[in-house]
Amino acid sequence: MKRIARGVVINSFSLFLLTQIFSGVNISGGIQTFIFGGFFLSLMGVFLRPLLNLLTLPFNVLTLGLASVFVNVIILYLLTIIVSEIVITPFVFPGFGFAGIIIPKISLNLLFAYLASSLALSVIVSAIQWIIKE
Repeated sequence: MKRIARGVVINSFSLFLLTQIFSGVNISGGIQTFIFGGFFLSLMGVFLRPLLNLLTLPFNVLTLGLASVFVNVIILYLLTIIVSEIVITPFVFPGFGFAGIIIPKISLNLLFAYLASSLALSVIVSAIQWIIKE
């Protein structure tokens, strides 16, 4: 029970951070929406992710693990269907520059918005788990 509650808190906080990073990720409804989203994201991570990984195993082997990114996109898409207050829309990444590394302004359509959001969500969850040593 403690592990499930920890997963819900981590996923809820990750969804909050995702809304702060990307302008195309909108979550309305307050804190209960973040908690419901974290709960359903945890449930899909436990039950649906292994099934999708098994179904995409041949493609995952052929692409040397790249198909796991699309499993994350599918799970995020299903989350937006289940929790209707979570909406991902196409957005414009304003660009970034640091220490001579420049990423230009990029306009992302809906597919790439889901892809960027799922990658960022995975990185955020992994970073939080690393920080608390889960």
